[in-house]
Amino acid sequence: MTEALPDVPARPATVVDGVVLLDKPRGLSSNVALQKVKRLFGVRKAGHTGSLDPLATGLLPICLGQATRFSGFLLDAAKTYEVEAQLGARTATGDTEGEVVERCAWEGIERDALCGLLGGFRGRISQVPPMYSALKQGGERLYRKARRGEEVERPPREIEIHSLELVSWDPPGFGLEVSCSKGTYVRTLVEDIAREAGSCAHVTALRRVAAGPFTADGMYSLDELQALAARGPDELGDAVLSVDTALSGLPAVSLSEEEVLRLVRGQVIEAAPGGAVGLLRGYGPRGFLGLLQRDAAGGMRAKRLLDTSGLS
Repeated sequence: MTEALPDVPARPATVVDGVVLLDKPRGLSSNVALQKVKRLFGVRKAGHTGSLDPLATGLLPICLGQATRFSGFLLDAAKTYEVEAQLGARTATGDTEGEVVERCAWEGIERDALCGLLGGFRGRISQVPPMYSALKQGGERLYRKARRGEEVERPPREIEIHSLELVSWDPPGFGLEVSCSKGTYVRTLVEDIAREAGSCAHVTALRRVAAGPFTADGMYSLDELQALAARGPDELGDAVLSVDTALSGLPAVSLSEEEVLRLVRGQVIEAAPGGAVGLLRGYGPRGFLGLLQRDAAGGMRAKRLLDTSGLS
Protein backbone atom coordinates (compact mmCIF):
# COMPACT_ATOMS: atom_id res chain seq x y z
CA MET A 1 0.00 0.00 0.00
CA THR A 2 1.31 3.46 -0.88
CA GLU A 3 2.06 5.55 2.19
CA ALA A 4 0.86 9.13 2.61
CA LEU A 5 3.65 11.51 1.71
CA PRO A 6 4.37 14.94 3.13
CA ASP A 7 3.82 18.00 0.98
CA VAL A 8 7.28 19.50 0.67
CA PRO A 9 7.37 23.30 0.38
CA ALA A 10 9.89 25.01 -1.85
CA ARG A 11 12.72 27.13 -0.47
CA PRO A 12 14.58 29.96 -2.20
CA ALA A 13 17.61 28.77 -4.16
CA THR A 14 20.61 28.27 -1.93
CA VAL A 15 24.07 26.71 -1.96
CA VAL A 16 24.34 23.36 -0.21
CA ASP A 17 27.17 20.91 -0.86
CA GLY A 18 26.99 17.48 0.75
CA VAL A 19 25.09 14.22 1.10
CA VAL A 20 21.70 13.57 2.68
CA LEU A 21 20.79 10.01 3.64
CA LEU A 22 17.10 9.73 2.87
CA ASP A 23 14.94 6.94 4.26
CA LYS A 24 12.82 6.52 1.13
CA PRO A 25 9.22 5.57 1.88
CA ARG A 26 7.35 2.78 0.15
CA GLY A 27 5.31 3.84 -2.85
CA LEU A 28 7.62 6.65 -3.94
CA SER A 29 9.96 6.44 -6.92
CA SER A 30 13.59 7.39 -6.35
CA ASN A 31 13.30 10.30 -8.76
CA VAL A 32 10.23 11.75 -7.03
CA ALA A 33 12.02 11.38 -3.69
CA LEU A 34 15.03 13.19 -5.13
CA GLN A 35 12.88 16.07 -6.39
CA LYS A 36 11.22 16.44 -2.98
CA VAL A 37 14.59 16.67 -1.21
CA LYS A 38 15.92 19.05 -3.86
CA ARG A 39 12.89 21.29 -3.39
CA LEU A 40 13.14 21.14 0.38
CA PHE A 41 16.78 22.25 0.39
CA GLY A 42 16.28 24.77 -2.40
CA VAL A 43 19.26 23.52 -4.42
CA ARG A 44 19.62 23.70 -8.19
CA LYS A 45 21.63 20.51 -8.52
CA ALA A 46 21.04 17.13 -6.89
CA GLY A 47 21.31 13.45 -7.76
CA HIS A 48 20.79 10.07 -6.11
CA THR A 49 23.29 7.23 -6.10
CA GLY A 50 21.25 4.23 -7.20
CA SER A 51 17.52 3.80 -7.71
CA LEU A 52 15.18 1.95 -5.39
CA ASP A 53 11.94 0.48 -6.74
CA PRO A 54 8.77 2.21 -5.50
CA LEU A 55 8.10 -0.94 -3.44
CA ALA A 56 11.46 -0.64 -1.70
CA THR A 57 12.25 1.50 1.32
CA GLY A 58 15.41 2.61 3.04
CA LEU A 59 18.73 4.18 2.29
CA LEU A 60 18.83 6.53 -0.70
CA PRO A 61 21.94 8.74 -0.55
CA ILE A 62 21.21 12.06 -2.24
CA CYS A 63 24.10 14.26 -3.35
CA LEU A 64 23.54 18.01 -3.26
CA GLY A 65 25.51 20.69 -5.07
CA GLN A 66 29.16 19.81 -5.64
CA ALA A 67 28.66 16.36 -4.13
CA THR A 68 26.98 15.40 -7.41
CA ARG A 69 30.46 15.40 -8.97
CA PHE A 70 31.15 12.17 -7.07
CA SER A 71 27.72 10.48 -7.16
CA GLY A 72 28.78 8.27 -10.05
CA PHE A 73 31.41 6.58 -7.90
CA LEU A 74 28.72 5.54 -5.41
CA LEU A 75 26.65 3.93 -8.16
CA ASP A 76 29.25 1.15 -8.37
CA ALA A 77 29.38 0.60 -4.61
CA ALA A 78 28.07 -2.54 -2.90
CA LYS A 79 24.55 -2.36 -1.46
CA THR A 80 22.97 -4.30 1.41
CA TYR A 81 19.28 -5.20 1.58
CA GLU A 82 16.86 -6.78 3.99
CA VAL A 83 14.28 -8.67 1.96
CA GLU A 84 11.08 -10.46 2.93
CA ALA A 85 9.66 -13.01 0.52
CA GLN A 86 6.91 -15.58 0.28
CA LEU A 87 7.09 -19.05 -1.22
CA GLY A 88 4.31 -20.56 -3.28
CA ALA A 89 3.58 -17.82 -5.81
CA ARG A 90 5.51 -16.06 -8.57
CA THR A 91 4.27 -12.70 -9.83
CA ALA A 92 4.75 -10.86 -13.10
CA THR A 93 6.88 -8.19 -11.42
CA GLY A 94 8.64 -10.41 -8.88
CA ASP A 95 6.96 -8.56 -6.01
CA THR A 96 3.53 -7.79 -4.58
CA GLU A 97 2.86 -5.15 -7.24
CA GLY A 98 2.28 -7.74 -9.98
CA GLU A 99 -0.39 -10.35 -10.54
CA VAL A 100 0.31 -13.97 -9.72
CA VAL A 101 1.46 -15.90 -12.81
CA GLU A 102 2.43 -19.21 -11.20
CA ARG A 103 1.48 -21.22 -8.11
CA CYS A 104 3.92 -23.74 -6.59
CA ALA A 105 3.99 -26.18 -3.72
CA TRP A 106 6.25 -25.16 -0.85
CA GLU A 107 5.26 -27.41 2.07
CA GLY A 108 8.18 -29.80 1.64
CA ILE A 109 10.87 -27.12 1.95
CA GLU A 110 12.76 -27.04 5.24
CA ARG A 111 14.85 -24.27 6.77
CA ASP A 112 18.12 -26.21 6.74
CA ALA A 113 17.65 -27.19 3.12
CA LEU A 114 17.03 -23.58 2.11
CA CYS A 115 20.11 -22.42 4.05
CA GLY A 116 22.17 -25.05 2.27
CA LEU A 117 21.13 -23.73 -1.12
CA LEU A 118 22.32 -20.19 -0.39
CA GLY A 119 25.98 -21.10 -0.73
CA GLY A 120 25.48 -21.65 -4.45
CA PHE A 121 24.37 -18.05 -4.85
CA ARG A 122 27.31 -16.43 -3.08
CA GLY A 123 30.26 -15.03 -5.03
CA ARG A 124 30.22 -14.27 -8.75
CA ILE A 125 27.10 -15.61 -10.44
CA SER A 126 25.12 -15.01 -13.62
CA GLN A 127 21.68 -13.44 -13.44
CA VAL A 128 19.08 -12.83 -16.15
CA PRO A 129 17.57 -9.35 -15.63
CA PRO A 130 13.78 -9.32 -15.17
CA MET A 131 11.41 -7.96 -17.79
CA TYR A 132 10.18 -5.46 -15.23
CA SER A 133 13.42 -3.48 -15.14
CA ALA A 134 14.68 -0.15 -16.46
CA LEU A 135 17.19 -1.76 -18.80
CA LYS A 136 16.81 -0.72 -22.43
CA GLN A 137 16.47 -2.97 -25.45
CA GLY A 138 15.99 -1.43 -28.88
CA GLY A 139 15.90 2.00 -27.25
CA GLU A 140 12.93 1.12 -25.02
CA ARG A 141 12.78 0.26 -21.33
CA LEU A 142 12.05 -3.41 -20.70
CA TYR A 143 9.24 -2.65 -18.26
CA ARG A 144 7.36 -0.84 -21.05
CA LYS A 145 7.54 -3.97 -23.18
CA ALA A 146 6.47 -6.07 -20.19
CA ARG A 147 3.40 -3.90 -19.63
CA ARG A 148 2.33 -4.69 -23.20
CA GLY A 149 2.68 -8.38 -22.46
CA GLU A 150 5.90 -8.76 -24.46
CA GLU A 151 8.68 -11.11 -23.41
CA VAL A 152 12.12 -10.65 -25.01
CA GLU A 153 15.38 -12.49 -24.53
CA ARG A 154 17.73 -10.89 -22.00
CA PRO A 155 21.36 -11.95 -21.94
CA PRO A 156 22.62 -12.97 -18.47
CA ARG A 157 24.89 -10.57 -16.63
CA GLU A 158 27.61 -11.33 -14.12
CA ILE A 159 26.99 -9.97 -10.64
CA GLU A 160 28.57 -10.61 -7.25
CA ILE A 161 26.81 -11.61 -4.06
CA HIS A 162 29.18 -10.61 -1.26
CA SER A 163 27.06 -12.13 1.51
CA LEU A 164 23.70 -13.88 1.69
CA GLU A 165 22.05 -15.12 4.90
CA LEU A 166 18.66 -16.48 5.90
CA VAL A 167 17.53 -14.26 8.78
CA SER A 168 13.95 -15.42 9.30
CA TRP A 169 11.87 -18.51 8.55
CA ASP A 170 8.10 -18.52 8.97
CA PRO A 171 6.90 -20.64 6.04
CA PRO A 172 5.75 -19.81 3.51
CA GLY A 173 7.47 -16.54 4.45
CA PHE A 174 11.22 -16.11 4.83
CA GLY A 175 13.71 -13.26 5.15
CA LEU A 176 17.17 -12.71 3.71
CA GLU A 177 19.97 -10.21 4.17
CA VAL A 178 22.01 -9.77 1.01
CA SER A 179 25.03 -7.62 0.19
CA CYS A 180 25.58 -7.40 -3.54
CA SER A 181 27.23 -5.59 -6.41
CA LYS A 182 25.75 -3.01 -8.71
CA GLY A 183 23.27 -4.47 -11.17
CA THR A 184 21.86 -7.14 -8.87
CA TYR A 185 18.10 -7.65 -9.00
CA VAL A 186 17.02 -8.90 -5.58
CA ARG A 187 13.60 -9.91 -6.94
CA THR A 188 15.30 -12.20 -9.45
CA LEU A 189 17.65 -13.54 -6.78
CA VAL A 190 14.64 -14.54 -4.64
CA GLU A 191 12.98 -16.22 -7.62
CA ASP A 192 16.15 -18.14 -8.47
CA ILE A 193 16.64 -19.32 -4.88
CA ALA A 194 13.02 -20.52 -4.70
CA ARG A 195 13.36 -22.31 -8.05
CA GLU A 196 16.47 -24.10 -6.81
CA ALA A 197 14.46 -25.19 -3.76
CA GLY A 198 11.76 -26.63 -6.01
CA SER A 199 9.19 -23.88 -5.63
CA CYS A 200 8.59 -20.26 -6.62
CA ALA A 201 8.45 -17.01 -4.65
CA HIS A 202 8.06 -13.26 -4.78
CA VAL A 203 9.31 -10.31 -2.72
CA THR A 204 6.88 -8.84 -0.20
CA ALA A 205 9.16 -6.16 1.30
CA LEU A 206 12.58 -4.79 0.45
CA ARG A 207 14.68 -2.36 2.47
CA ARG A 208 18.16 -1.04 1.69
CA VAL A 209 20.27 -0.67 4.82
CA ALA A 210 23.73 0.13 3.40
CA ALA A 211 25.23 1.66 0.27
CA GLY A 212 28.98 2.03 -0.07
CA PRO A 213 30.28 3.84 3.04
CA PHE A 214 26.78 4.76 4.23
CA THR A 215 24.51 2.84 6.61
CA ALA A 216 20.92 3.25 7.74
CA ASP A 217 22.00 4.80 11.06
CA GLY A 218 22.17 8.32 9.65
CA MET A 219 18.95 8.32 7.62
CA TYR A 220 16.25 10.98 7.71
CA SER A 221 12.66 10.52 6.60
CA LEU A 222 10.92 13.20 4.54
CA ASP A 223 8.84 14.05 7.61
CA GLU A 224 11.99 14.55 9.68
CA LEU A 225 13.59 16.75 7.03
CA GLN A 226 10.46 18.83 6.78
CA ALA A 227 10.38 19.23 10.57
CA LEU A 228 13.97 20.48 10.52
CA ALA A 229 13.14 22.96 7.78
CA ALA A 230 10.17 24.24 9.78
CA ARG A 231 12.50 25.15 12.66
CA GLY A 232 14.67 27.23 10.37
CA PRO A 233 16.96 26.93 7.32
CA ASP A 234 20.05 26.36 9.45
CA GLU A 235 18.50 23.31 11.09
CA LEU A 236 18.57 21.40 7.79
CA GLY A 237 22.35 21.61 7.84
CA ASP A 238 22.39 18.97 10.58
CA ALA A 239 21.16 16.43 8.01
CA VAL A 240 23.92 17.15 5.48
CA LEU A 241 27.12 15.12 5.52
CA SER A 242 30.29 16.60 4.08
CA VAL A 243 31.07 15.94 0.43
CA ASP A 244 34.06 13.71 1.17
CA THR A 245 31.95 11.19 3.10
CA ALA A 246 30.89 9.83 -0.29
CA LEU A 247 34.49 8.73 -0.81
CA SER A 248 35.38 7.76 2.75
CA GLY A 249 36.28 4.23 1.71
CA LEU A 250 39.25 5.50 -0.29
CA PRO A 251 42.77 6.24 1.04
CA ALA A 252 43.47 9.90 1.80
CA VAL A 253 46.47 12.02 0.88
CA SER A 254 47.47 15.51 2.09
CA LEU A 255 48.83 18.07 -0.36
CA SER A 256 50.66 21.36 -0.02
CA GLU A 257 49.28 24.57 -1.51
CA GLU A 258 51.83 24.34 -4.33
CA GLU A 259 50.81 20.75 -5.13
CA VAL A 260 47.15 21.74 -5.15
CA LEU A 261 47.84 24.51 -7.66
CA ARG A 262 49.75 22.14 -9.91
CA LEU A 263 46.91 19.62 -9.88
CA VAL A 264 44.34 22.31 -10.63
CA ARG A 265 46.43 23.32 -13.65
CA GLY A 266 46.33 19.75 -14.95
CA GLN A 267 49.89 18.86 -14.01
CA VAL A 268 51.10 15.56 -12.57
CA ILE A 269 52.79 15.66 -9.18
CA GLU A 270 55.22 13.09 -7.85
CA ALA A 271 54.22 11.41 -4.60
CA ALA A 272 56.32 9.62 -2.03
CA PRO A 273 56.97 5.97 -2.97
CA GLY A 274 55.05 3.12 -1.37
CA GLY A 275 51.64 4.77 -1.27
CA ALA A 276 48.31 3.38 -2.44
CA VAL A 277 47.75 3.07 -6.19
CA GLY A 278 44.41 3.99 -7.75
CA LEU A 279 41.78 6.45 -6.56
CA LEU A 280 42.54 8.69 -3.57
CA ARG A 281 40.83 11.42 -1.57
CA GLY A 282 42.88 14.59 -1.84
CA TYR A 283 43.10 17.25 0.88
CA GLY A 284 44.84 20.61 0.69
CA PRO A 285 45.42 23.32 3.31
CA ARG A 286 41.81 24.48 2.81
CA GLY A 287 40.27 21.03 3.20
CA PHE A 288 38.84 18.45 0.82
CA LEU A 289 39.98 18.97 -2.76
CA GLY A 290 38.49 16.05 -4.67
CA LEU A 291 39.30 12.72 -6.23
CA LEU A 292 42.84 11.97 -7.38
CA GLN A 293 44.39 9.13 -9.39
CA ARG A 294 47.78 7.72 -8.51
CA ASP A 295 49.64 5.47 -10.95
CA ALA A 296 52.11 2.69 -10.22
CA ALA A 297 55.06 5.05 -10.79
CA GLY A 298 53.80 7.36 -8.02
CA GLY A 299 52.45 10.15 -10.20
CA MET A 300 49.22 11.79 -9.04
CA ARG A 301 46.77 13.69 -11.19
CA ALA A 302 43.32 15.18 -10.67
CA LYS A 303 40.47 12.79 -11.44
CA ARG A 304 37.51 14.91 -10.31
CA LEU A 305 37.80 18.03 -8.20
CA LEU A 306 35.51 20.42 -6.40
CA ASP A 307 35.07 23.85 -7.92
CA THR A 308 38.59 25.27 -7.87
CA SER A 309 37.96 28.38 -9.98
CA GLY A 310 39.37 30.54 -7.24
CA LEU A 311 42.69 28.69 -7.10
CA SER A 312 43.97 28.52 -10.69
